[in-house]
Amino acid sequence: MSAASCLLTEDQFLCSICLDVFTDPVTIPCGHNFCKACISEHWDRNVPSQCPNCKEVFNIKPDLRVNTFISEMAAQFRQSAQQKASSSSSEQHVVKPGEVPCDACTGTRLKALKSCLVCLESYCETHLEPYLTRAGLKKHQLIDPEENLEGRMCVKHDKLLELFCKTDQVCVCMLCTSSDHKTHDVVPLKEGYEGKKAELQKTEAEIQQMIQKRRLKIQEMNGSVELRNICTFIEITNKQLNATAIKVTGSRQ
Repeated sequence: MSAASCLLTEDQFLCSICLDVFTDPVTIPCGHNFCKACISEHWDRNVPSQCPNCKEVFNIKPDLRVNTFISEMAAQFRQSAQQKASSSSSEQHVVKPGEVPCDACTGTRLKALKSCLVCLESYCETHLEPYLTRAGLKKHQLIDPEENLEGRMCVKHDKLLELFCKTDQVCVCMLCTSSDHKTHDVVPLKEGYEGKKAELQKTEAEIQQMIQKRRLKIQEMNGSVELRNICTFIEITNKQLNATAIKVTGSRQ
Protein backbone atom coordinates (compact mmCIF):
# COMPACT_ATOMS: atom_id res chain seq x y z
CA MET A 1 0.00 0.00 0.00
CA SER A 2 2.75 2.42 0.97
CA ALA A 3 4.75 1.74 -2.21
CA ALA A 4 1.63 2.20 -4.35
CA SER A 5 0.72 5.51 -2.71
CA CYS A 6 4.24 6.82 -3.36
CA LEU A 7 3.72 6.32 -7.09
CA LEU A 8 0.61 8.48 -7.10
CA THR A 9 0.56 12.28 -7.13
CA GLU A 10 -1.35 14.60 -4.82
CA ASP A 11 -3.76 15.60 -7.61
CA GLN A 12 -5.06 12.01 -7.78
CA PHE A 13 -6.17 12.24 -4.15
CA LEU A 14 -7.86 15.66 -4.42
CA CYS A 15 -11.61 16.15 -4.59
CA SER A 16 -12.32 18.53 -7.48
CA ILE A 17 -15.05 20.24 -5.43
CA CYS A 18 -13.25 21.08 -2.17
CA LEU A 19 -9.73 20.78 -3.65
CA ASP A 20 -8.57 18.82 -0.61
CA VAL A 21 -7.55 15.20 -0.04
CA PHE A 22 -10.56 12.88 -0.18
CA THR A 23 -12.67 12.40 2.95
CA ASP A 24 -15.04 9.40 2.66
CA PRO A 25 -14.49 9.19 -1.13
CA VAL A 26 -17.33 7.86 -3.31
CA THR A 27 -17.31 6.83 -6.97
CA ILE A 28 -20.35 7.88 -9.02
CA PRO A 29 -21.56 5.90 -12.09
CA CYS A 30 -19.49 7.90 -14.61
CA GLY A 31 -16.31 6.85 -12.78
CA HIS A 32 -15.33 10.15 -11.13
CA ASN A 33 -14.56 10.37 -7.43
CA PHE A 34 -15.57 12.98 -4.84
CA CYS A 35 -15.85 13.40 -1.10
CA LYS A 36 -19.22 12.01 -0.07
CA ALA A 37 -20.24 15.24 1.69
CA CYS A 38 -19.09 17.39 -1.27
CA ILE A 39 -21.05 15.57 -3.99
CA SER A 40 -24.12 15.21 -1.75
CA GLU A 41 -24.19 18.96 -1.09
CA HIS A 42 -23.60 19.65 -4.79
CA TRP A 43 -26.58 17.51 -5.79
CA ASP A 44 -28.75 19.04 -3.09
CA ARG A 45 -28.19 22.46 -4.70
CA ASN A 46 -28.43 21.37 -8.33
CA VAL A 47 -31.23 19.58 -10.18
CA PRO A 48 -30.94 17.31 -12.10
CA SER A 49 -28.05 15.38 -10.57
CA GLN A 50 -24.98 15.48 -12.80
CA CYS A 51 -21.23 14.94 -12.54
CA PRO A 52 -19.37 18.23 -11.87
CA ASN A 53 -16.52 17.01 -14.08
CA CYS A 54 -17.99 15.37 -17.19
CA LYS A 55 -21.55 16.80 -16.81
CA GLU A 56 -23.20 13.40 -17.29
CA VAL A 57 -26.79 13.63 -16.03
CA PHE A 58 -28.32 10.95 -13.77
CA ASN A 59 -32.12 10.78 -13.88
CA ILE A 60 -32.11 8.91 -10.59
CA LYS A 61 -29.74 10.21 -7.90
CA PRO A 62 -27.08 7.49 -7.44
CA ASP A 63 -26.77 5.71 -4.12
CA LEU A 64 -23.48 6.86 -2.59
CA ARG A 65 -21.23 4.34 -0.86
CA VAL A 66 -17.70 4.98 0.35
CA ASN A 67 -15.04 3.48 -1.92
CA THR A 68 -12.94 1.69 0.71
CA PHE A 69 -9.94 1.20 -1.60
CA ILE A 70 -9.64 4.90 -2.44
CA SER A 71 -10.38 5.79 1.18
CA GLU A 72 -7.45 3.66 2.38
CA MET A 73 -5.17 5.06 -0.32
CA ALA A 74 -6.11 8.64 0.61
CA ALA A 75 -5.51 7.94 4.31
CA GLN A 76 -2.12 6.42 3.50
CA PHE A 77 -1.22 9.41 1.34
CA ARG A 78 -2.32 11.88 4.04
CA GLN A 79 -0.18 10.08 6.62
CA SER A 80 2.80 10.02 4.26
CA ALA A 81 2.41 13.75 3.56
CA GLN A 82 2.27 14.55 7.27
CA GLN A 83 5.42 12.52 7.95
CA LYS A 84 7.18 14.29 5.09
CA ALA A 85 6.10 17.69 6.41
CA SER A 86 7.25 16.77 9.91
CA SER A 87 10.61 15.60 8.59
CA SER A 88 11.20 18.66 6.41
CA SER A 89 10.17 21.08 9.16
CA SER A 90 13.13 19.99 11.28
CA GLU A 91 15.45 21.10 8.47
CA GLN A 92 13.88 24.54 8.22
CA HIS A 93 15.01 27.58 10.15
CA VAL A 94 13.57 28.28 13.57
CA VAL A 95 12.41 31.90 13.69
CA LYS A 96 14.94 34.36 15.11
CA PRO A 97 14.40 37.80 16.66
CA GLY A 98 13.49 40.26 13.92
CA GLU A 99 12.15 37.55 11.57
CA VAL A 100 8.48 36.87 10.79
CA PRO A 101 7.19 33.62 12.40
CA CYS A 102 4.85 31.12 10.72
CA ASP A 103 1.30 31.56 12.03
CA ALA A 104 0.36 27.93 11.30
CA CYS A 105 3.19 26.34 13.28
CA THR A 106 2.40 24.82 16.65
CA GLY A 107 5.09 24.37 19.27
CA THR A 108 8.40 25.47 17.74
CA ARG A 109 7.62 28.26 15.29
CA LEU A 110 9.57 28.36 12.04
CA LYS A 111 10.59 31.29 9.87
CA ALA A 112 7.89 32.40 7.43
CA LEU A 113 8.75 32.51 3.72
CA LYS A 114 5.61 34.27 2.50
CA SER A 115 2.58 36.13 3.82
CA CYS A 116 -0.92 35.77 2.35
CA LEU A 117 -2.91 38.98 1.89
CA VAL A 118 -6.16 37.01 1.68
CA CYS A 119 -5.73 34.92 4.82
CA LEU A 120 -3.69 37.65 6.60
CA GLU A 121 -1.26 35.01 7.86
CA SER A 122 2.39 34.11 7.25
CA TYR A 123 3.64 30.60 6.40
CA CYS A 124 6.86 28.57 6.57
CA GLU A 125 7.91 26.26 3.73
CA THR A 126 5.72 23.37 4.90
CA HIS A 127 2.53 25.35 5.45
CA LEU A 128 3.11 27.39 2.27
CA GLU A 129 3.00 24.29 0.05
CA PRO A 130 -0.83 24.19 -0.35
CA TYR A 131 -0.73 27.78 -1.67
CA LEU A 132 1.64 26.65 -4.41
CA THR A 133 -0.15 23.43 -5.41
CA ARG A 134 -3.91 23.76 -4.82
CA ALA A 135 -5.93 25.53 -7.47
CA GLY A 136 -8.16 27.40 -5.02
CA LEU A 137 -5.23 28.73 -2.98
CA LYS A 138 -3.04 29.61 -5.95
CA LYS A 139 -5.27 32.65 -6.53
CA HIS A 140 -4.31 34.11 -3.14
CA GLN A 141 -1.86 36.99 -3.26
CA LEU A 142 1.47 36.18 -1.61
CA ILE A 143 4.07 38.76 -0.59
CA ASP A 144 7.39 38.71 1.24
CA PRO A 145 6.93 37.97 4.96
CA GLU A 146 5.15 40.84 6.71
CA GLU A 147 4.51 40.73 10.45
CA ASN A 148 1.83 43.41 10.68
CA LEU A 149 -0.48 42.26 7.89
CA GLU A 150 -3.48 44.09 9.36
CA GLY A 151 -1.53 47.31 8.90
CA ARG A 152 -1.38 46.63 5.14
CA MET A 153 -5.17 46.58 4.88
CA CYS A 154 -7.55 49.53 4.55
CA VAL A 155 -9.50 49.87 7.80
CA LYS A 156 -12.52 51.31 6.00
CA HIS A 157 -12.78 48.94 3.00
CA ASP A 158 -10.79 45.88 4.18
CA LYS A 159 -8.74 45.97 0.96
CA LEU A 160 -5.00 45.95 0.34
CA LEU A 161 -3.32 49.35 0.66
CA GLU A 162 -1.69 49.32 -2.78
CA LEU A 163 -1.84 53.04 -3.65
CA PHE A 164 -0.31 56.23 -2.23
CA CYS A 165 -2.21 59.51 -2.02
CA LYS A 166 0.34 62.29 -2.62
CA THR A 167 -2.23 64.91 -1.66
CA ASP A 168 -2.79 63.58 1.87
CA GLN A 169 0.52 61.65 2.11
CA VAL A 170 -1.23 58.40 3.14
CA CYS A 171 -1.58 54.86 1.77
CA VAL A 172 -5.01 54.04 0.31
CA CYS A 173 -6.84 51.14 -1.36
CA MET A 174 -8.59 51.07 -4.75
CA LEU A 175 -12.01 51.82 -3.23
CA CYS A 176 -10.60 54.92 -1.50
CA THR A 177 -9.91 56.47 -4.92
CA SER A 178 -13.63 56.53 -5.69
CA SER A 179 -14.65 58.07 -2.36
CA ASP A 180 -12.52 60.13 0.05
CA HIS A 181 -9.58 60.50 -2.34
CA LYS A 182 -11.53 60.77 -5.61
CA THR A 183 -9.94 64.03 -6.84
CA HIS A 184 -6.53 63.52 -5.22
CA ASP A 185 -3.18 62.78 -6.84
CA VAL A 186 -2.89 59.01 -6.35
CA VAL A 187 -0.01 56.81 -7.58
CA PRO A 188 0.91 53.11 -7.18
CA LEU A 189 2.37 52.35 -3.76
CA LYS A 190 5.76 51.40 -5.24
CA GLU A 191 5.96 54.72 -7.10
CA GLY A 192 5.00 56.57 -3.92
CA TYR A 193 7.65 54.64 -1.99
CA GLU A 194 10.33 55.46 -4.56
CA GLY A 195 9.30 59.13 -4.43
CA LYS A 196 9.50 59.29 -0.64
CA LYS A 197 12.80 57.40 -0.73
CA ALA A 198 14.23 59.92 -3.20
CA GLU A 199 13.05 62.80 -0.98
CA LEU A 200 14.71 61.26 2.08
CA GLN A 201 17.93 60.66 0.18
CA LYS A 202 17.94 64.28 -1.01
CA THR A 203 17.30 65.54 2.52
CA GLU A 204 20.03 63.28 3.89
CA ALA A 205 22.48 64.58 1.27
CA GLU A 206 21.63 68.19 2.18
CA ILE A 207 22.14 67.44 5.89
CA GLN A 208 25.48 65.77 5.18
CA GLN A 209 26.53 68.79 3.10
CA MET A 210 25.49 71.12 5.93
CA ILE A 211 27.48 69.03 8.44
CA GLN A 212 30.55 69.16 6.18
CA LYS A 213 30.30 72.96 5.92
CA ARG A 214 30.04 73.22 9.69
CA ARG A 215 33.13 71.06 10.10
CA LEU A 216 35.11 73.22 7.69
CA LYS A 217 33.97 76.33 9.51
CA ILE A 218 35.06 74.85 12.84
CA GLN A 219 38.43 73.91 11.35
CA GLU A 220 38.86 77.46 10.05
CA MET A 221 37.95 78.85 13.46
CA ASN A 222 40.37 76.47 15.16
CA GLY A 223 43.07 77.50 12.67
CA SER A 224 42.46 81.19 13.41
CA VAL A 225 42.68 80.61 17.16
CA GLU A 226 45.88 78.62 16.72
CA LEU A 227 47.36 81.36 14.52
CA ARG A 228 46.48 84.00 17.11
CA ASN A 229 48.09 81.90 19.83
CA ILE A 230 51.29 81.61 17.76
CA CYS A 231 51.37 85.34 17.10
CA THR A 232 50.85 86.06 20.78
CA PHE A 233 53.63 83.65 21.71
CA ILE A 234 56.02 85.31 19.22
CA GLU A 235 55.07 88.74 20.46
CA ILE A 236 55.69 87.77 24.10
CA THR A 237 58.97 86.10 23.18
CA ASN A 238 60.14 89.19 21.30
CA LYS A 239 59.32 91.37 24.28
CA GLN A 240 61.25 89.06 26.59
CA LEU A 241 64.25 89.07 24.22
CA ASN A 242 64.20 92.87 23.95
CA ALA A 243 64.03 93.19 27.72
CA THR A 244 66.99 90.82 28.10
CA ALA A 245 69.01 92.76 25.49
CA ILE A 246 68.44 96.03 27.31
CA LYS A 247 69.65 94.53 30.57
CA VAL A 248 72.78 93.14 28.94
CA THR A 249 73.58 96.51 27.27
CA GLY A 250 73.07 98.40 30.56
CA SER A 251 75.39 96.16 32.48
CA ARG A 252 78.22 96.65 29.98
CA GLN A 253 78.04 100.40 30.26
